[in-house]
Parts: sequence; structure tokens; C-alpha cells
Amino acid sequence: MKLWQKGAAAHQKIDHFTVGNDRVYDLALAAYDCEASIAHAKMLAKIDLISNKESEQLCKVLAELKKEAETGQFTIEDKFEDMHSKIEHILIEKLGDLGKKIHTARSRNDQVLVALHLYVKNELGEIKTQVQELFDRLVGLADTHKNNLLPGYTHLQVAMPSSFGMWFSAYAESLVDDLYFWKAAYQIADQNPLGSAAGYGSAFPIDREFTTEILGFSQIKINAVAAQMSRGKLEKSTAIALSGIGSTLAKICMDICLYMGQDFDFISFPDELTTGSSIMPHKKNPDVFELVRGKCNSLQGLPNELALLTTNLPSGYHRELQLAKGPIIQGIQTLKSCLDLLNFSLPAIQIRQNITDATKYDYLFSVDTLNSDVLEGKPFRDAYRELGQQIEEGKYLPNRSLKHTHLGSIGNLGLDQIQEKMNLFR
Repeated sequence: MKLWQKGAAAHQKIDHFTVGNDRVYDLALAAYDCEASIAHAKMLAKIDLISNKESEQLCKVLAELKKEAETGQFTIEDKFEDMHSKIEHILIEKLGDLGKKIHTARSRNDQVLVALHLYVKNELGEIKTQVQELFDRLVGLADTHKNNLLPGYTHLQVAMPSSFGMWFSAYAESLVDDLYFWKAAYQIADQNPLGSAAGYGSAFPIDREFTTEILGFSQIKINAVAAQMSRGKLEKSTAIALSGIGSTLAKICMDICLYMGQDFDFISFPDELTTGSSIMPHKKNPDVFELVRGKCNSLQGLPNELALLTTNLPSGYHRELQLAKGPIIQGIQTLKSCLDLLNFSLPAIQIRQNITDATKYDYLFSVDTLNSDVLEGKPFRDAYRELGQQIEEGKYLPNRSLKHTHLGSIGNLGLDQIQEKMNLFR
């Protein structure tokens, strides 16, 4: 069944190519299509295009279908082009001619748009919850391990003293930045495109404010053409948010993989969170963190993929927009699985104590040794040259008495202030 079909069917090769993987991706969207159809049916009754009784009948069946979709029982067989055709087929099968009335004053274009907006809005809400959970874990770990020193690196060379408190809280604050991108994507998703029909509105006296309120959108995507042009922009803005969070997750996983290596040996995880080798019995591999790193690095290419897909399209609907559906659904599910993995594993991290006591980290303290001379009145440039000479001659003696007090340093992490930043999103 195809909603656009008026007579002769398309060739099987054309049908297979144009449908693509829509049936698979529509399983993630079907509950939202039902939710939007319920709102649409209520609106049709409000403007007297159908009766209240007819609306109730439609809504009853749609609610049943929505529940099936939410519990994974909804299927889309090959004879149906997409979720829209399957849902309308069931409505007609159960309600006869009444089922044919549900498509009054709408198009598949605004159907899929509103389903995508509802889906993305809901998924972004769940992602924010996961990000905040990870943030709370990182801040908690930072507080617990704030006095455990850790080598800091520039150019992958020993640089200055850091701490596990600074390391954990750095990633916590980075997640706050990521939520600024998240907020922009959420605001774009939180607009109701239903009623834009095929992109040019409807001759029916529809009530878009009514459906906006029922569906829980904060705003209407007012102009019908602008609503259609949001297809692609919705996905790109969401992809940017996903890639920002993904960048942070990939970087912390890179650190974890380095720090677990025997040459660093800063951290470890219980055996059940690592894997082994088929021939090397000593191995504890950070496979899960490598996979998060790889998946999140791939997510950083998603905005570019979607930008290239939509870059030269004029206004109005074009079938290429269908190709944006799969990548964004897959990207959302990938990021959620990575966040879930880190929230599961990070509480089990094991921190090695007294790392910087080793003589190989003596140079970590060169800046603090230099600064102690400056605090006693020696000009910085003179103190710098003199200490450099001592290092060159092998006479350098590190001063390990750290007195870092400024906000954001190892002696003053500012965890409360970082928490206040995140509280803006709660």
C-alpha cells in the first residue's frame, strides 16, 4: 500500500530503491507518528471536519498502535512503503471509511516532519539526562581524587603537575559546553511543523495552535515553506550536538586507553570491564573504551555528511531528505549507547596513588621550583635562565611543595562553580 498510488504500481526495482531502509528506521518513529495522528484527529474534530465520536474512534486505534510501537510489537511488512501507509491501512481495516479521513489536511511531508521533531526532541531529552549523569559521576570522582597528583602533558611530554581531580572535572566542564550545542538543537526540534502539509499549507481551516499545545511543542514552525526547509536542518543541528558530546567522550576514552597502558599505569579497571588476547595471557585490553572512541569519532563526521546531503537543495521537498533519516537515528542510538557504557564503567575506575613521586616526573615541578624563586623577589626571566642552566648541568632539585590557589587550579578546582554551570540545564 502506498499513500501516493492512484493506479498502476511502480516497477519493483524502483519500489525497492526508493523505499530503501525506511521500514527499519520507521520502527523508531512509528509511536511518534501515532502520537501526531492522535493530535491531528482531535484537531479535525475541533474544526468540524469529523465528528467527536469519529475522532474518539480514530484516537482509540491510534493509541493501541502507539503502544505496540513503544513495546516493539509494531511491524512494517514489505507490502507497505512506510509507517504511514501501514498505520493508515490498519485504521481503514478496523474503521472502514473513517480510517480514510485521517489524512485530511495533511501530507506525508508534514507527517514525517512532526514525527522526526517529536522523536528528536524526546531523544535529546534522554541524552541530556545521560550527560548530566556522567557529569555528576565526573564531579564526584574529581572530589574524591582531588589530592591525587597526575602528570600533565603538552606535546605528549611531561609538563606540569595535574591531578585526577583536575582531569575528571575538566571533562565535566567540557560536557557543559556540549550542552550549549544541545540546547540549540533542542530549540530547533521543539517547533511544531504539523499543518505545513506538502510545504505550502492547506485550504482547510486547521488549528495549528491546538496541535502544538497537545503535542507539547513550545512553538509553531509558522511558515509552511520554512517548516519543510527544517528537514535537514533539524538533523544537522542534532548532529552537531551529537558530535560535540562525542568529541568529549572520544577524548576521555583516549586518555583512558593511554593511562591504562603499562608505560603510564595511572589507572586500571576490574577484569570484567576489560578483554584479553588469544595468545598473550597478560593482556587487559581497553576494548570498550577504544570502541567508544571510534564510534564517537565517527559521530564527528555526521554533521558534514548531512551538510553534503542537503547543501544544494532548493526550497520545497526533495526525496534526498529521506536519506537524512537513517544517519540521525543511528547517530542518536550510537551516542546513547556510548554514554550508557561510560556511566556504567567509570564508577569502577581504580586510581594509582603517589604517581608523581617517581624521579622520572621530577621535571613536572620545574615551573613550581622556578616560581618559588620569583616569589622570593628574583625577576622571572633571570630565574628561568638560572633554572634552565641547573637542569642542563644536572643540578636541578625539584620543589614538590605545591601552592596552587587560583580558581581552576589543582589546589582550587572550583567544583561548586562548575556545578552551577550545569544547573542552568537542570
